[in-house]
This record gives sequence, structure tokens and C-alpha cells, in this order.
Amino acid sequence: MARERLAEGKGGSERPLLLDVRRPDEFAVAKIQGAALVPMNEVGARLDEIEQLAGEKSGEIIVHCHHGRRSLTVTQQLREAGFTNVKSMAGGIDVWSIDIDPRVPRY
Repeated sequence: MARERLAEGKGGSERPLLLDVRRPDEFAVAKIQGAALVPMNEVGARLDEIEQLAGEKSGEIIVHCHHGRRSLTVTQQLREAGFTNVKSMAGGIDVWSIDIDPRVPRY
């Protein structure tokens, strides 16, 4: 569902924050246009920045990683920090590349 929401391509304030929690070296290989990189190990220290990027703690955030494991962990971490509209993108950027945009390299 989160993939489809992003693929709709809505702009402006309707577009959710796409939070990429992979490592910088992974981000350099493949990325989804418009994604904000906050590596998983930095999320706790960058909660204020994430809130600012989302507009508020109730702003829609879709978290993704390579396959979906890290994004599930970060989704839970953000919910525990008070973010109320957070979803994990099932299958991560790998499934995005297969189902939505084959121009995004697989690795």
C-alpha cells in the first residue's frame, strides 16, 4: 500500500515524506527520487530533523530500506517517539525497482 501511495506521484503537501534508512553507500547505488536519507543508526539522534521534514509528528511518513526489515524497526521506533502516521514500505527499494520503477538499480 505504501508503494502505491508513493507511486501516485502526488506533489505538494499531499506527498508523504519518504524516509530512506539504508546506509549512505546503499543510497549512492540506488535511490527513489525525493527520498530523505537518515540511516537507521542515526534515527534516534535525528528525530527533530525527521519531524521537521514531515512537517509535524502527524505528518505522513513512509519508511523504506533495501528489503523491509530495517524499515519495520524504524517504523516502530518512530511510533514510540510519538509519530502517528508512519508506514513501512513492504519489500523496500528492491520491490520498488521490480514493481514501480525498473530504472532504479537492483543490488
